[in-house]
Amino acid sequence: MTNAMEGSRFPGRYWHRLDDGRVQCDVCPRECKLHDGQRGLCFVRAAADGGMVLTTYGRSSGFCVDPIEKKPLNHFLPGTPILSFGTAGCNLTCKFCQNWDISKAREWDKLNDSADPDTIARAAVQLGCRSVAFTYNDPVIFLEYAVDVAKACHARGLRTVAVTAGYIKPEARREFFAHMDGANVDLKAFTEEFYHSVCGGQLEAVKDTLVYLKHETKVWFEVTTLLIPGENDSAEEVDALSRWMAEALGPDVPLHFSAFHPDWKMRDKDNTPPATLTRARDIARANGMRHVYTGNVHDPKGGSTYCPGCGAVLIGRDWYQLSTWTLTPEGDCAACGHKLAGIFEPRPGNWGPRRQAVRLHR
Repeated sequence: MTNAMEGSRFPGRYWHRLDDGRVQCDVCPRECKLHDGQRGLCFVRAAADGGMVLTTYGRSSGFCVDPIEKKPLNHFLPGTPILSFGTAGCNLTCKFCQNWDISKAREWDKLNDSADPDTIARAAVQLGCRSVAFTYNDPVIFLEYAVDVAKACHARGLRTVAVTAGYIKPEARREFFAHMDGANVDLKAFTEEFYHSVCGGQLEAVKDTLVYLKHETKVWFEVTTLLIPGENDSAEEVDALSRWMAEALGPDVPLHFSAFHPDWKMRDKDNTPPATLTRARDIARANGMRHVYTGNVHDPKGGSTYCPGCGAVLIGRDWYQLSTWTLTPEGDCAACGHKLAGIFEPRPGNWGPRRQAVRLHR
């Protein structure tokens, strides 16, 4: 990988030449059509020398050890630390982006850390992490780098997690998720109008990714919807979203409703009231979803995991701190024997709420 660590011209995959001489990127549904020297909307995939290159391979906006629950993932190695990193850029234009300083970055000084795939995997092991997350900005746009890091992680016994909006075309999607063990997918809203006007994307493409993950992969995934007052938080929209999830994905896929805070180009909106999250949780549970969580608010009840069989608290949470743990080593409810959906180790991790910034050196 040493030639890739130049960080500016790593050969990209998933593109084709057009009759007019331009290059079309085939990673995401945006299908950017570029003349030589131009960058796609994501800013990190560029046309060069008649082909496509990834300009952020081996470059990162920073590394941090997080609690796995921060992704958020509540049914994937609970309580364990995960080494998290991202690069720069994004293939959506969400006006409410809460990582906008990274995802909207156009200055390369944001990419102030660097590491090749094996360095990242080795560091994760040394830091006591059980997994590595591609997060902060959407990893589908740095697919080649993410896949190589995932391969290095798997070679060292680590699992991999993608935190993504799921805005990716089928061929690229197959390769990308073939190397992921877990994912949290942002389902931004449940109307095409919201996706078009607020995110610059298409709802159906994201629904296709979710259905693909459920029915054609073994990736453990959870879904997050950030509820924005007056935009996507109506009872009717929450009802439609959760009904679709129950029917298309099944009742065991965890669904997280998170609170919005004013940011980026939506600073005129209010914070999401906790009552809105509780109402959304009640609606989704009434529609048959078994594991519905509230996020970005202090709500131990809405953050804990309950047995679908007997209602017992299986995993208690206060923010990112685990309290109750009544799972057997096999991942069953100790009270009634119901098997909890997810990926669990015999014992919970004890990382807690800590966040630890790290610098990696080759």
